[in-house]
Amino acid sequence: MAQNTISINATLDTSENTLFIEQKISFKNSSDDSLNEIYLSDWANSFSSKTTPLATRFAENFDSSFHFEKDSDRGRTTINTIFDEMAQPLEWQRGNEVDILKIILEKPLMPGEIFTFNLKYNVKIPDDKFTRYGVDRNGNYKLRYWYISPAVYDGEWQIYSNKNTDDLYVTPSEFEITLKLPSQFTVTSDLDVVSENFSNDTKSVVLNGVDRMQATLYLDKNSNFETIETDKFSVVTNVDNSRVNAPVQALMIDRVAHFLDENLGPYPFEKMVVSDTDYRTNPVYGLNLLPSFISPFPDGFEYEMSQLKTMSRNYIDNTLILNPRKDYWLQDALQIYLMMEYVDTFYPKMKVIGNLSNWWVIRWAHASDLEFNDQYPILYLNMSRNNIQQALTTPKDSLLKYNMNIANGYYGGSGLTYLEDYLGGDVLKKSIRQFYAENRLQPSTISRFEEILSENTQLPVNWFFEDYAGKRTPIDFKIKKVKKIGDSLQVTVRNRKNTELPVSLYGLNDDDVVFKKWLRPVDSVSTVMVPAENVRKLALNYEGKITEFNRRNNYKAVKGLLDRPIQFRLLQDVEDPAYNQFFFMPIFEYNLYDGVSAGIKLYNKTVLPKGINYKLEPQFGFRSKTLVGSGGISYTQQVNQGELFAMRYGFSGSYYSYDTNLFYRRLVPYMTFAFRNNDLRDNEKQYINLRNINVYRDDNPNDPDQEPNYSVFNLQYVYSNPNLINYFRGVVDYEISSKFSKVSLDFEYRKLFLSNRQLNLRFFGGLFLFNDTPDDEDFFSFALDRPTDYLFDYNYYGRSEDTGLFSQQLIIAEGGFKSQLEPAFANNWIATVNASTNIWKWIYAYADAGLVHNSGRGTNAVFDSGVRISLVADYFELYFPVYSNLGFEPNLPNYDQKVRFIVTISPQTLLGLFTRRWY
Repeated sequence: MAQNTISINATLDTSENTLFIEQKISFKNSSDDSLNEIYLSDWANSFSSKTTPLATRFAENFDSSFHFEKDSDRGRTTINTIFDEMAQPLEWQRGNEVDILKIILEKPLMPGEIFTFNLKYNVKIPDDKFTRYGVDRNGNYKLRYWYISPAVYDGEWQIYSNKNTDDLYVTPSEFEITLKLPSQFTVTSDLDVVSENFSNDTKSVVLNGVDRMQATLYLDKNSNFETIETDKFSVVTNVDNSRVNAPVQALMIDRVAHFLDENLGPYPFEKMVVSDTDYRTNPVYGLNLLPSFISPFPDGFEYEMSQLKTMSRNYIDNTLILNPRKDYWLQDALQIYLMMEYVDTFYPKMKVIGNLSNWWVIRWAHASDLEFNDQYPILYLNMSRNNIQQALTTPKDSLLKYNMNIANGYYGGSGLTYLEDYLGGDVLKKSIRQFYAENRLQPSTISRFEEILSENTQLPVNWFFEDYAGKRTPIDFKIKKVKKIGDSLQVTVRNRKNTELPVSLYGLNDDDVVFKKWLRPVDSVSTVMVPAENVRKLALNYEGKITEFNRRNNYKAVKGLLDRPIQFRLLQDVEDPAYNQFFFMPIFEYNLYDGVSAGIKLYNKTVLPKGINYKLEPQFGFRSKTLVGSGGISYTQQVNQGELFAMRYGFSGSYYSYDTNLFYRRLVPYMTFAFRNNDLRDNEKQYINLRNINVYRDDNPNDPDQEPNYSVFNLQYVYSNPNLINYFRGVVDYEISSKFSKVSLDFEYRKLFLSNRQLNLRFFGGLFLFNDTPDDEDFFSFALDRPTDYLFDYNYYGRSEDTGLFSQQLIIAEGGFKSQLEPAFANNWIATVNASTNIWKWIYAYADAGLVHNSGRGTNAVFDSGVRISLVADYFELYFPVYSNLGFEPNLPNYDQKVRFIVTISPQTLLGLFTRRWY
């Protein structure tokens, strides 16, 4: 018998998108403790305001749609009454989280006792744009977390707020649902349909289910769900693929059902709903980005993988009861492991880019060699190489979005293949089937899975749970040295990280594997003897079963000069650890004086970041008719403990035009220390930058008194905490050279209020500690509206222009003014404030005010104001001056030349708009 019984009578009002619910809950105390209260999850109410944990999560992910949505399109729960079986009102409270309820019991609920109570409440259904569940634009309803459910007590209450992480913790319950709705709707659910009765324009549907984890409903006016019968259970699905006919779809679903039954165990229910909404919530990343008219894969492969991903998820979630916020990682790992096994079984030669690997333009690249399952460690390493990976045991609501949706599941699934290869035979498969059989529809823990593994092998497995899953430390092994002793090789292997893990050692003869040997878990250094016969090279983790941070140090030549041969590639490629790779690609850039510059980029950066990066970019400027370009080298040292996040050391140089037929050379050695909180979801970051900028310019005949060459030492502290609701950024900057020394403070603050009003404030203050430049020379002075950029930090398209379109390019720096006022520079001190607020959507009013002090001229007060059109903040903006010290500017001559613009065309910068949502 199920632990709890939930009876619901619900009536759908489509005019108000509201469910009117009468609910009875029989809660059984299955613990050994007496309970004085019962907690309930009311996740439907998590949509009720802009300050709920769910709303906060949207804001943290830079998703503004919820904040700007009308109240009428948000969801909420309105509770009318809660009473016991004797119709007596019960005392209840709603916590600060608003989606958690607490019922205060009049007398303790003893172990084994059942307490029955009733609720009457209304649920306003939210728009589906927020989580894909809710009411869609066509008036169809996808209902998940739509009813109030009892929380789990296992010695303590496991009660969580909704943070859009799909991790409501419940145990199997018996559901009895009566749903009244307009007759044109079709109801689709995992639950069994007991009856369906019609009366006038309405109908009543009765649903029932035992040992069910949840009661998700799909209410469609024109349902596109189809039922496919398999030998194991029925699949009700609306996941569509027009390129695959119905019989083939049925065969594929049947094959998936048989595979899951064989690798896990029997599914305990007669049917499973596999919806397109479920798939889009948790898709096969990569395949979901392909447009419908492009398919580099065999017909049906994408459909089969989408069904596999969704069916395996439902299979696991509906049967294995693990804490979905704390122990989710085993569920994710099992799902990805099963997907990898499925591809190895039925598509063993499938490439990650499908048939594109046969194209002559791609065939040369290492990416064309990658198998489909190779994507999982690569997508995880994208986070590890950026030092933002998180341990598998991290609570789900503490994960970065990319880690939650992609990286951690991929790392967990890859880890199970690592464990399987280490244990050998079918130990892992047997253990998974045993764990499923013993714990199906029963609360369990990951420690029980570890116990089963230990029972089925003589090898240690604690390393997998303690080091692989329990730490965020990356994996990195290295062959330290090889010594030939007689007919054997003495191999010393070093574990370069603070972990204790096993590693595989291979003997190679060209591409042939001579031997393979697993080393027991290594915590620092391990020495092993292996046969030397026919071995030309030794390699660790040769087949890539271990998701290793750096496989480039895994090779050691026994015969020959190079551990890894040199390889040249056209265009950027996926890293091939067996080679020293060098890449080259054509590049194109533009500035007003060099015009379009075309050249070649020589570099070593692969798709995944590396510790050492170098590049050389020689180019030919077609307007300046001169060889220009840039280059640099840097080394990034990651730190995995404490708040010091990374250290970077480097040197860069460039040679470009700074005016017509005038060139500059810029040489910069630098060091950066990056700090980040241990909670990676916290956007707070701090940087200390040290650099020495050396500039050598051609003499300008129009300005013979200006010093062409100079060197500036720059020390900078940066504090950054960007968020959708509150944005902070502050910079303290110190510069010193032979001619001047100055210090400045730049502070930005943005606030998005609950009323949707946005306020942007910026303060800049700068002071010369000494300034030995002439009073009439403002090259090193603070600028009011257009910095001279003597450090060549800004991406000016025409940096020396005083008139014309390129002089209207705006970079918000120093004074930050938009109107071109006098005095335009300050050679002593400056203090300015920039402010703006929205008038309507992306239209803002702005105003600037400040004081500018120059030696010999004194202090001048300046101000300007106008309208800002912000299509994408800081990336695509237009500024129209209205009133300033000059007067009403639209009445002044040449007003079109007073309009300023911000345009960012750097792909890397624009990419930040995407990555900030995921990283």
